Amino acid sequence: MLQLTQNFKNGKMELLEVPIPAIQTGYVLVRNHYSVISAGTEGKTVTDARKGYIAKAKSRQKEVKQVIEMAKSQGLLQTYKTVMNKLDSPSALGYSCAGEVIAMGEGITKFKVGDYVACGGANAVHAEVVSVPKNLCVKVPKDVDLKYASFTTVASIALQGVRQADLRIGENCVVIGLGLIGQLTVQYLNAAGVKTFGIDIEQTQVEMAKKSIIDFAITRDDYGLEKAVTEFTKGNGVDAVIITAGTSSLDPIELAGEICRKKGKVVIVGAVPTGFSRANYYKKELELRMSSSYGPGRYDVNYEEKGIDYPIGYVRWTENRNMEAFVDLLQRGKLNLEQLITHVYDFRKSPEAYDLILSKKEPFTGILLKYDVEKELKKESITFNKEIIRIKGKPNVGFIGAGTFSQNYLLPNLIGYVNFVGVSTSSGNSSRNIANKYNFDFAASDSEEILNNDHIDTVFIATRHNLHYKYVLDALKNGKNIFTEKPLCMSEAELEEINKEYQKNNSHLMVGYNRRFSPMISKIKKFINPNLPTAINYRINAGIISKEHWIQDPDVGGGRIIGEICHFIDLAIFLTASKVSSVSAESLDDAYGLMDSVTINLKFENGSIAGINYFSNGNKALSKEYLEVFNGGSVWKIDDFRELEIYGNKKEKIKSRKQDKGHAQELKEFISSLFNDNPLIPFEELYHSTLVTFKIIESIKNRKTIIIRN
Repeated sequence: MLQLTQNFKNGKMELLEVPIPAIQTGYVLVRNHYSVISAGTEGKTVTDARKGYIAKAKSRQKEVKQVIEMAKSQGLLQTYKTVMNKLDSPSALGYSCAGEVIAMGEGITKFKVGDYVACGGANAVHAEVVSVPKNLCVKVPKDVDLKYASFTTVASIALQGVRQADLRIGENCVVIGLGLIGQLTVQYLNAAGVKTFGIDIEQTQVEMAKKSIIDFAITRDDYGLEKAVTEFTKGNGVDAVIITAGTSSLDPIELAGEICRKKGKVVIVGAVPTGFSRANYYKKELELRMSSSYGPGRYDVNYEEKGIDYPIGYVRWTENRNMEAFVDLLQRGKLNLEQLITHVYDFRKSPEAYDLILSKKEPFTGILLKYDVEKELKKESITFNKEIIRIKGKPNVGFIGAGTFSQNYLLPNLIGYVNFVGVSTSSGNSSRNIANKYNFDFAASDSEEILNNDHIDTVFIATRHNLHYKYVLDALKNGKNIFTEKPLCMSEAELEEINKEYQKNNSHLMVGYNRRFSPMISKIKKFINPNLPTAINYRINAGIISKEHWIQDPDVGGGRIIGEICHFIDLAIFLTASKVSSVSAESLDDAYGLMDSVTINLKFENGSIAGINYFSNGNKALSKEYLEVFNGGSVWKIDDFRELEIYGNKKEKIKSRKQDKGHAQELKEFISSLFNDNPLIPFEELYHSTLVTFKIIESIKNRKTIIIRN
């Protein structure tokens, strides 16, 4: 299928042939008939992409600060590679479309194949087929033209702004900004019996608003503006102002303060600055309200991705119910969208639509992309090399998941050591991009195409944590060698299932515990006396991760003990060369129960001990990792894997130009291990370190020391 993408590095926009999205639980697969271009949001994205590096940096100062912080810890070269990789990737555009349901994942009862639906959100992109979560889809009656239904998401933004204004019949409202969302706002207000006054900097937009039976519309620079507002409100001032303009100017927010009546409301829908003068807002006691996109549920992972709805008795208007309300108004003939559609482009000519937006050669409001729904869609993966040439003596590799970590640390370090065969990601444009960059034979969106491919002997799993267990188990059943990013799985029950399956075959199984392969750790390991107990002090200044981040989600990321601390458990086991016999852990109390600031004490069978202090409440100015290893009168101290101090017969200090946590060496040794009978890390160790992470959580919850039976 075709999808519209843009490369943020050079601004190049193109239609890419990408795999059709895989069918996911709770998602609906939709063949698009129409999609709407949001000239404001998408226009800014396209404009930024076509800027030079300096201009890009000026427009994204927050990201620049993050890059500077990254360079301090990881070095300039790695930071440069990471940034360039991020920029040089095709990004999807669009968030409002409508089409026909062609397939559904598990858990979908509201829709059937053949239903017409309107879709919204990050997955409702400009593509021939989209996969959208159920709470971001609404059914469209057959008597409603999908051309109009495709506006549903954009229209819901306008509707939420009107709801935030909370106006009654007979009250009045000024709408500042008469672009697409402003025009829709005017129509909603008119349908609700609210007297409406429109303001825009363009005369063409003012004239269009007048066709919507607006009560009054005027340009911003008209000298009669103040008098017109006074007469419109009979000298009382406006009940509410809805700002739908998008600008860096303070004029809209200042103007709203001037024309609003005492105790009136100002609702911000568009992207405008809010650093207004205090006088009007203070003296009139104005109420300033922000309108969040399509409505309640927006940016809530549980609502949007997991499909957990808000009870209607508590949240009357969610983003999904706003979408339904718009479709209902269309069906009842309360809105006139035909006059708002100024341009319709064939999807294959979609780049021309963006050229129109950026050039501003002619007026535009609603811009539609129309899809060829008669075209036959191929469900197969995208194949690049017709004549597959593979080097003998190298494993044939398939990737399931290939996000930022894979692109920065796995894929580049595998070049020359493997044959890249297939890659599968949930995003078609992402898998296509990875396949192009690393010369994979094919790109897919369905993991089954990797797992069931007879040419692939080794599978790399780099998805979100909750999927590791399933893919590891399936890969074992298919006789594949496996490299999975940590964690191995997310529960003891899953661990036991993997154990049972592993014992049935001869596959190599590796978890991405890279730190034990770093040069500094290798040096320490070489000189530790294994006949003497070792004491370890490990402090990790991990930094805060929002509770909304997927890693903190117990169902998806498993939390930071399972998802991250497993790294340090493995390293302690490696350095002590012993299994853990008991664990005692305490967590810092917090309002959300995240358990991401913890103190862990480990006792080992050979008498060694380790204290792992993982804190999220620190400061970025402090190095992230600090490790001290005590053994037989010697001490080794690592600071952030950039500096090693040795206290033995003599004091020695080793500094590295760059941080090296062992990623490259780990992969090199893993590939080598595939050609002998010995796995790189014995499965017993992988099993044990994973089990210990679960026992840490048990210790925290029960507030007791847990004895580990080995």
